[in-house]
Amino acid sequence: MNGVQILLIAGAGIAVTAFAHRRGLQPGLIVVTLAAAVSFVPGVPRLELESELLLALVIPPLLYSATRGASFTGFGQNLRAIINLGVVLVVLTAGALGVLSSWLLPSIGLAAAFVLGSVLAPPDTITTVSHGAELGLPRRVTTILTGESLVNDATALTLFSIAVGAVSGDHATWGSGIREFLYNAGVGLLVGAVLAMAALMIRRRLGNPTLGTALGLLVPFTAFLTAEELHASGILAVVMAAFSITINTSMDPRHQFPGAYRTRLQEEAFWPVVDFLLETFVFAYIGLQLKFVIDDLRAEEGPGLTRTVIAAVVLLLAAIVLRLAGVSLLFGRWRLNELMDRRRREADPERARRAEERRARRARGRKRLDPPLGPPTTRETLVVGWTGMRGILTLAAAAAIPEVTAAGEPFPGREAVQAIALVVTLGTLLIQGTTIRRVVRLLGIDVRAEQREAAARRRLGDEIAAGAAAGTTDEDFDLRRNALSRAMMEGEIDEETARELIGKLDLRQAADRTLS
Repeated sequence: MNGVQILLIAGAGIAVTAFAHRRGLQPGLIVVTLAAAVSFVPGVPRLELESELLLALVIPPLLYSATRGASFTGFGQNLRAIINLGVVLVVLTAGALGVLSSWLLPSIGLAAAFVLGSVLAPPDTITTVSHGAELGLPRRVTTILTGESLVNDATALTLFSIAVGAVSGDHATWGSGIREFLYNAGVGLLVGAVLAMAALMIRRRLGNPTLGTALGLLVPFTAFLTAEELHASGILAVVMAAFSITINTSMDPRHQFPGAYRTRLQEEAFWPVVDFLLETFVFAYIGLQLKFVIDDLRAEEGPGLTRTVIAAVVLLLAAIVLRLAGVSLLFGRWRLNELMDRRRREADPERARRAEERRARRARGRKRLDPPLGPPTTRETLVVGWTGMRGILTLAAAAAIPEVTAAGEPFPGREAVQAIALVVTLGTLLIQGTTIRRVVRLLGIDVRAEQREAAARRRLGDEIAAGAAAGTTDEDFDLRRNALSRAMMEGEIDEETARELIGKLDLRQAADRTLS
């Protein structure tokens, strides 16, 4: 792949995305479809990147950017739902799709079938979240989907590495998967935390928005590669680093310094550009492989083009059904357990009193930390279940499958896996991505009360900031930001409101300095 091809992809992506936004369409769906059509133009070369390079270049910055917009307290409140979706459901989906794939495509072998299952397992829920306000998604659904997107990538890539290792002859076993996942998670989180502390210390000493933004760009790659060198989860290292840096730079007065607002503003403008370029590249890259993948499938004895297409359609439908059924089962079981606990408490007042005392003690111990929320409602469950569109990770992982095994043999079913990943991604974007707005409307979800509450919290936050200082000096702006941080810690306003209002203060401070 040369520089001219990359420039053509980026330029075409800008035009296509502008058209898609005007028409209310999914830009990724249009980009990958057009790229697939272009692959059949005579003379178009096949674009190839090394598998490790593709994952290392694309996933870390996209994940870092997504984490920057996530709420740390919201993540904690919805941890049970996030773990259910991001770990339990991904493992179950990967296993079910792997078994189904081995039956549909017996020629690729069981291990390669589980590679396919791990590629298809994680939904790209962050794409839905980015349009949450337009779709009218409840705030809790948005929070759950954001948290899921940060966890399911790590789970799926861990399963992916185990399955690829089994195909390559690394003697990986599913029995060792739990130990490997725990090691990956623990070391990955530790790497991310240590790197975040170092980045915060360096950032304070730079005192320059351009240098601070450049440092922020290095963080996800450094976290990912460092963790991978330690055979840990680079994904979780990136998530931890992003969470730690974002919450501290915006909310912790100890990490404020003269001109910090300029760095935050520059980063807010910088990361959406990175997201757009990388997402466009991945969608275009996998689409441009279609013609060559089909040619390879035709030339192979097994599984062959016809069988692969049939398998792709079956796996597409299975992925949609498994998402709906899995979310309904996990959240339904949670609601049932809550109902049974409530009935037991009603039947035993003394037990209910002791349970209330335990909750009160835990609340005092947590101080400001918000308590975990209960199970999502039936309507929230159905919305979450329909947000199973596959996206960037599925395409990137499929493209990152090595061409040969450790023994030098062709990787079994590589072309079939890539073709099926493309079909499933396109199918879920077309079926679920274009109908999610209608599903929300049919369920009668009304977020107007939520919007009124959010407006009231913003008004309260504005009053708190205004009461802290009235002037326009740098110190006055810092006092307002610190007041919002304290209000968040004391539970007067939530984290999302505090961060939104701090962002507005950054803009006002920048505008004031520009005018003066």
